[in-house]
Amino acid sequence: MHEIDWEKVFTYQPATEDTIPKYNAIREQAKVFVQTILDNAPGCADRSAAIRKVREAVMTANAAIALDGEV
Repeated sequence: MHEIDWEKVFTYQPATEDTIPKYNAIREQAKVFVQTILDNAPGCADRSAAIRKVREAVMTANAAIALDGEV
């Protein structure tokens, strides 16, 4: 296991020409998945939680991209 560069983790990582398409691809697929949840799951706390978790997954995937897999 490698040492984590906490300075990098907590520093803003601007989008680049290479990362922008990756962020966009993840967001587009998340929108499709959220719409599928909305279309098929009844409105309830579990549906809301599922959507929050999709949002969390997008944010975590974006962090992986921004940090280039270093964490």
